Amino acid sequence: MTTSSPTTTVLVLCTGNSARSILGEALFNHLGKGRVRAFSAGSQPSGKVNAQAIETLAAHGVPLPAGLRSKSWDEFAAPGAPRLDYIFTVCASAAGEACPVWPGQPAIVHWGLADPAHVEPIAARRAAFEAAYQALEKRIRAFLALDLAALSRADVLHAARLIDATSQ
Repeated sequence: MTTSSPTTTVLVLCTGNSARSILGEALFNHLGKGRVRAFSAGSQPSGKVNAQAIETLAAHGVPLPAGLRSKSWDEFAAPGAPRLDYIFTVCASAAGEACPVWPGQPAIVHWGLADPAHVEPIAARRAAFEAAYQALEKRIRAFLALDLAALSRADVLHAARLIDATSQ
């Protein structure tokens, strides 16, 4: 007999919502295999998804989430927005900014990563995107290995912070 656990909903935040948060959204959805529903957003969205993010995901066979776009975090604080369990900030800017009041008071975890979006030349940018992808994949796999249904919110937060600390 199999039991189904409720879906965990996460939001991956960055400033521009064009690179790291896009990688995180796609990886959480892909690796979560239905256990996790992920979204991404930015405090100051660029308005477009970085082409190198799409190329990096394609190189690893990670499908793009339906309707993938660069969007504001305001969409997730508005009435009718999805209920969020966890928010992952993946850049220092988003972690330090005053966040909206999130409905349901989701737990917030910071997994800081270097921004690959503006690295030059293009070969170095590809390498920076690959490094960001690998760092996120490692953290997300470790997070998804947690028994999210059985652990308390405090234990999940502690574990998520340890995942980041041991991934540096």
